[in-house]
Amino acid sequence: MAGSVFTSALEGMKHVKSENGEMLTKPFLDVCKQLLPVLDKFGAALSPVKSDVANNISRLETKYSSNPSEFNLLYSLVRPEIEAKTAKSSSSCTNALLWLTRGMDYLVELFRNLHDNPDWPLSKACTEAYNKTLKKWHNWIASSGFSVGIKLAPERKKFMEIIGETADLTSDIQKFCTNFSPLLEENHKFLDSVGMDNLKA
Repeated sequence: MAGSVFTSALEGMKHVKSENGEMLTKPFLDVCKQLLPVLDKFGAALSPVKSDVANNISRLETKYSSNPSEFNLLYSLVRPEIEAKTAKSSSSCTNALLWLTRGMDYLVELFRNLHDNPDWPLSKACTEAYNKTLKKWHNWIASSGFSVGIKLAPERKKFMEIIGETADLTSDIQKFCTNFSPLLEENHKFLDSVGMDNLKA
């Protein structure tokens, strides 16, 4: 059975935490990477989101690769920057984790909208998700660019065909939203605890 576009990510989510319940760097980034092809399916409409997500994964992976044992736990990428007071830099791992988490928040909300509102066009599902997640953190230029991009969203029916509309897909969308949200919430709680969850673009 081929599964849905979410199959690999759903499997990966089972391995994101250590036996002690701590977030592991590589498994978390791998799950996010497995969602890049899902963003591809939106075509040009979400290319800025995809580009942002990919860049943030790459920055975190580069740091992780420099010392996998030291940076085995996800938040170990952030703590040295907090101590060195470099976390607010636009090129920091803290910034990358924050915006990666926000990008994933957006994706979860978007698919929750599609799951819960079968009559909504894709553009509405995208816009409502944006308003609820990314909009408050974006400046006017980013918001305007997003609004233009959404006009390029494919028709909902066509999009669902592209990602393979099956009974499995509907169930997998629900599992994706249910299983991924708590992991993202954990990132927000950590970032909030170090005063970094409210940074704007």
